[in-house]
Amino acid sequence: MTTSQLLAYVAISVFCVVKVSSQDTFIAAVYEHAVILPDATLISVPREEALVLMNRNLDVLEGAITSAAKQGAHIIVTPEDGIYGWKFNRESIYPYLEDIPDPQVDWIPCNHPNRFGHTPVQERLSCLAKDNSIYVVANIGDKKPCNASDPQCPPDGRYQYNTNVVFDSQGKLVARYHKQNLFMSEDQFNVPKEPEVVTFNTTFGRFGIITCFDILFHDPAVTLVKDFHVDTIVFPTAWMNVLPHLSAIEFHSAWAMGMGVNFLASNTHHPSKKMTGSGIYAPDSPRAFYYDMKTKEGKLLLSQLDSHPKHLVVNWTSHARGTEALSAGNQEFKGTVFFDGFTFVELKGVTGNYTVCQKELCCHLSYKMSEKRSDEIYALGAFDGLHTVEGSYHLQICTLLKCKTTNLHTCGESVETASTRFDMFSLSGSFGTQYVFPEVLLSGIQLAPGEFQVSSDGRLFSLKPLSGPVLTVTLFGRMYEKDHTTNASPDLISQTLKEKFAASALKH
Repeated sequence: MTTSQLLAYVAISVFCVVKVSSQDTFIAAVYEHAVILPDATLISVPREEALVLMNRNLDVLEGAITSAAKQGAHIIVTPEDGIYGWKFNRESIYPYLEDIPDPQVDWIPCNHPNRFGHTPVQERLSCLAKDNSIYVVANIGDKKPCNASDPQCPPDGRYQYNTNVVFDSQGKLVARYHKQNLFMSEDQFNVPKEPEVVTFNTTFGRFGIITCFDILFHDPAVTLVKDFHVDTIVFPTAWMNVLPHLSAIEFHSAWAMGMGVNFLASNTHHPSKKMTGSGIYAPDSPRAFYYDMKTKEGKLLLSQLDSHPKHLVVNWTSHARGTEALSAGNQEFKGTVFFDGFTFVELKGVTGNYTVCQKELCCHLSYKMSEKRSDEIYALGAFDGLHTVEGSYHLQICTLLKCKTTNLHTCGESVETASTRFDMFSLSGSFGTQYVFPEVLLSGIQLAPGEFQVSSDGRLFSLKPLSGPVLTVTLFGRMYEKDHTTNASPDLISQTLKEKFAASALKH
């Protein structure tokens, strides 16, 4: 073989290896799981009883994982709390926890189940991944002993973490993430001492991991995208829907579009707690989603995604800052959306151009309804301030929404159905942030894939008459840098609102 023939052979060989070792597309799966819950969650049970409950849930998850693999899925995401449920205290969650080692130990639990003590849950998850040749993302609990030499060590001598684990298609533990932003009732878990930014690489892209409430904060969610350049986020969640702006499919699809990544959201299915809504979202449009408050069964979703998705770079302030105030002189009124005080103007015609402002934010809307109904009222609203209910985070929101009744005082209350269709809309705002998430939600809590897009100058606009009546069209902005620097004094009102929110959650 001549030198030139050898070089050609090597070049072809390298090309083939690269071709085989990377994929342009992959098939993703998420499973919305109707979790089998313990009879009692505030009373500690023997480890054996905890394992029986967890294996019942794993039996169901095994069916979903096997089905997804048979349909060609490369990765499946399962929900937060999907193996043991929720509403524990520190003592009662303990029998459900396992010691999860750092993935650097190079461990396949299915092959060596006793290497790190008694870890039957990790062993079973590993075997499910290995036997089905699929990446498995699951949420379990981690325990780590500590002692008095650690000044932050809890009185019971251990750290307990809400934890996501990832097993690759060989069953190897490749990622472990301890949830950073615990929700208000997660007293059974600890926050890691330092925020963890966890990624894992595959032949079909670079993945990052967050859990539920993490999505509303900068770390680690935004850091994963902006600094670690992940292609896809995996997102186990136990998400309770809050309308009009924080239903699961609505906000998670908007986050994928706003951040320019694929987003695999797996929710628990528990309609009595308003928990439903899972999806596979690309930056340009939702690829598959599920929302059902009527059934009691779980749901498996699959869809093909680009391994390295492209996304548009948006200047969210450009269009709005070059737009003069529209329809000046319209009477403004106040309304409340999820305990936040919005400034609204009513949309009075079948077509129109409106502006409403609050503090530094001005929102501009152009629209045309199919008809102006007498039994429904829509309003354009603006909010610029610190939200202080289940967490503290600064928002800038422009929203077109349906009011609950024809009484303006109901604008901002939860609404699930509508009758008014829009032939067109264009919404923009003078945002002080580049982190803006575009939402479009239709009657019946449905998305509108392929019916709208965002322009590079920051307009959210329709591509055609919408296929269903509108609940809300929203630009949901986050000003992360103001979360802890505001001069507001929310302490007293925050405590009252938290109590109201907690009471409302318990009712459901």
